Amino acid sequence: MHTDTATMHGQSIYGVVAEFDRPEKLISAGRKVHHEYGYTKLDALSPFPLHGIDDAIGIPRSMLGYIVFVVGSVGLLGAMGLIYYAGAISYKLVVGGKPLFAFEPSIPIMFECTVLLGAFAAVFGMFALNKLPQFYHPTMNYAGFPGVTNDRFLLVIEACDPKFDIVDTQRLLESLGAKKTEVVEA
Repeated sequence: MHTDTATMHGQSIYGVVAEFDRPEKLISAGRKVHHEYGYTKLDALSPFPLHGIDDAIGIPRSMLGYIVFVVGSVGLLGAMGLIYYAGAISYKLVVGGKPLFAFEPSIPIMFECTVLLGAFAAVFGMFALNKLPQFYHPTMNYAGFPGVTNDRFLLVIEACDPKFDIVDTQRLLESLGAKKTEVVEA
């Protein structure tokens, strides 16, 4: 029935949006929908971060920390290589009896390059992983969408989920305490 529900009245369906009045209800419903009923294509929207929502709806850990670590390490190694090249190969100048590559005075430069490239990796990695900027998303078709930034908590089940059925999915969300459910077009 999944293929029959991908369109309704000639319109392509994105999914079903359920509105909850409390963040605890959203987390509980998300946990039940994902863990007990087996839905996998879920999203949650709220006006503030909710502790535990990622585990509840099955969102994996972010790769951002690994990206920042790798790019920061590249910054550290790049700074060390540049300092070594400049001091020991390209411009051999002994100052104050120090060796051509002195590690101690190089620490601030290496630290700053590590932090600079790590910060760039964090910002641009976050944009890339979150697919930003995104000026339109089908969830914006939900009638109560403007309230998400204020006082609404939404759980979205996408139509591409293998267990998705318009009628059954709406009934399930209503049985879990949703104030309102709505089918959203793509």
